[in-house]
Amino acid sequence: MQDIHSTEQDSHYDNLENLSTMELLKGINLEDNSIAGYVAHEIASIESLINAASQMINNGGRLFYIGAGTSGRLGILDASECPPTYGVGYDRVIGLIAGGDSAIRKAVEFAEDNTQQAWKDLLEYNINKNDFLIGISASGKTPYVVGGLEMAKQNGVKTGCVSCNKNSIIGSVADFPVEIQTGPEFVTGSTRMKAGTAQKMVLNMISTVCMIKLGRVKGNKMVDMQIANNKLIDRGIRMIMSETKLDEKSAADALKKWGSVRAVIEHFK
Repeated sequence: MQDIHSTEQDSHYDNLENLSTMELLKGINLEDNSIAGYVAHEIASIESLINAASQMINNGGRLFYIGAGTSGRLGILDASECPPTYGVGYDRVIGLIAGGDSAIRKAVEFAEDNTQQAWKDLLEYNINKNDFLIGISASGKTPYVVGGLEMAKQNGVKTGCVSCNKNSIIGSVADFPVEIQTGPEFVTGSTRMKAGTAQKMVLNMISTVCMIKLGRVKGNKMVDMQIANNKLIDRGIRMIMSETKLDEKSAADALKKWGSVRAVIEHFK
């Protein structure tokens, strides 16, 4: 049974349909303001998960996320942004959602209730003991995630989780649990809100720190980012100018020639 502070508890607010827009906004904002503090309480557990995950990644392993609904979408979002931001291959951080890719845009009924499907999905990527698996579930009891974590452990894959309830089922299964107690949502049970925000914050921490430990940041700059549009070209030029003595034109010419901020910096320093 969920404890009294669970994500499914009644909202602290009521009669929402009778509140003004300003009252609704202030209430949502007040609830959101609590999230960073809740995450801060769990920094030590986040550190343990990241240290374990980054060790596997640094040794050539991959990072997998599994989740359903909002949790699954957040995992896919985090995974999909690693290649353009840090220049890693799309096969290094992989997000999977219950119901498959179509569930990214449209909910797939009962997909999250299948305890066997996550492991089947992971096997399509030949997940193995060199990889690291993180299960994401606001409730901490999503069958798709629970089943995936259980099977992963049985097959020697190290696991972590991100839940928004204490003493969660996935927290008891994962080797490195992170449980952020976010409490009731503004709209009762709408865990895409506070719980989703907390999960996004933790996933930002996980991927960012893992990529830094992988050597994908120099100083404070993402020198391995993909140069995929004019905005990124301009950013790359500024980074080169900051790290070398090149002027803007020379930096632009060098970036065009070498195609990589890191390559230019290493060449001219």
